[in-house]
Amino acid sequence: MRQFVVVGHDAPTTDEFSLDDLAGGAGRLDVLCRCVNSAFFLSHAIREDVRCHLVLADEYTVTFEGSDLRRLNPDERSTAALIRNALAERAEAIGHVPVETSPGVSLTRRGFAGTLDAVAREGTVVQLHEDGDPATAVDPPADPVFVLSDHHDFTAAETDLLADAADRRLSLGPRALHADHAITVAHSYLDTDGFRTGDASEESCP
Repeated sequence: MRQFVVVGHDAPTTDEFSLDDLAGGAGRLDVLCRCVNSAFFLSHAIREDVRCHLVLADEYTVTFEGSDLRRLNPDERSTAALIRNALAERAEAIGHVPVETSPGVSLTRRGFAGTLDAVAREGTVVQLHEDGDPATAVDPPADPVFVLSDHHDFTAAETDLLADAADRRLSLGPRALHADHAITVAHSYLDTDGFRTGDASEESCP
């Protein structure tokens, strides 16, 4: 299982936002939607062995489960609609018990600390950061949980939580990448056993 945790610092915590203004009134929800799409989409398929958690303003977490996902399309608007539908059910999210809001999508009333604690029990927590150890020098971890921030840096409190929870800190290259691009590179890192192997016969987009 591969997991991604993406922290959305300005993300909405209610369903009262417009799908026509994801980059503005919805607190850069467009960034999180691109992360979801990068986490799951192949050229002609969905990655079923992936789970993606979006932490919304340290209050709610929306989780996408690849093996159960339905109605996920490769555009930001439809992904945002799934998030909005999840937030519409927030009254049903009690404690840390998730409520399924559509096939493969669930909402939990917990912030970064609670989500980080949960995923740390399931895999190897990896902070992706340009100052981390080069990924090319490190064998891919078992059941990795990659933790990323949106267009903001991690806060001091988040950095402290990661320092305690992360098993390692990796860099995917010499330059900082957008979060959704980092997810794509992380997939390639895992797909090729740390960039050591490849299969030229795999189908790719034209």
